[in-house]
Amino acid sequence: MNKLYLGGIIFTALMLILTYLSVGGSKGGLNDDIVNMLAITGAVALVIITVLVVIKYVRQMQVDSATGELADENWDGIGEYKNSVPTGWAVMFMLLIVWGMWYFTIGYPVNAYSQIGEYNEDVAVHNTKFEAQYKEITGDRLVEMGESVFLAECKVCHGINADGIDGKAANLNKRIDAASVKHVLEKGSNNKLMGMEMPMPDRNGLFNSATGALITDAEIDTVSKFVANGMSGEGADIFAGACSMCHGADGKGMEFVAPNIASFTPALVGTVLTHGKKGVIGVMPKFEKLNDKQKEAVGAYITNISK
Repeated sequence: MNKLYLGGIIFTALMLILTYLSVGGSKGGLNDDIVNMLAITGAVALVIITVLVVIKYVRQMQVDSATGELADENWDGIGEYKNSVPTGWAVMFMLLIVWGMWYFTIGYPVNAYSQIGEYNEDVAVHNTKFEAQYKEITGDRLVEMGESVFLAECKVCHGINADGIDGKAANLNKRIDAASVKHVLEKGSNNKLMGMEMPMPDRNGLFNSATGALITDAEIDTVSKFVANGMSGEGADIFAGACSMCHGADGKGMEFVAPNIASFTPALVGTVLTHGKKGVIGVMPKFEKLNDKQKEAVGAYITNISK
């Protein structure tokens, strides 16, 4: 037998034995774990294909001579033949495409185990138990829970005292500041503060019914300070003419129309935690890892400290 073929057989056998010992000896073995089965199948295919290809081309270099039609291009006198795609290569290419389609549709990982999937399932089970256990918590106990969640998840940006750390995040000790109100009046808002798509128009859609004209820069500055000052001071007439029709005369909003801009509510805070928010400071991310009871608790805590 040709030494090349004999060496290929010995090498293939050795590699297959080592692969089996490596994968087959792992926890779960081959029979209980589809990942191990796929791994050893792929390893066997790679070893056999690699050895066959190497043997073929080494043998071809030993006995074959170059023939065929040269391409027109050459590099320093070195030409290239117009060779057709090798049949074996084309067959293996098509087989790998078919195998890849199977792998991603019927085989692994679709409908198979994954750590992310297991984590999500465990989180869902935990949240169900958590909400059932703490379902009846209200009042001071709910505020205490909210404080714990706030200190774990929110203080990084808003500060341990919820004061916004010198403007890096919103100061939650008050409902809103003048800069934030002005930003919304000028640019509009679509932060889903009603829990749904209910955008507020920008300044080109805000009319002051008292003057019958679009709201002016001076009116924006005045009403922004009025809202930020707890719905008091100069600007009540502008608010009544341009804002109260949606936000109500007291600024506490109307269901399905506009949010409460006079004070925080647990529902409002929960909506921000669910959808995130974009404002004059920047973008606040949504907190998907918090369950509904935790969001309600944070809302209760924020509402409590902002009184």
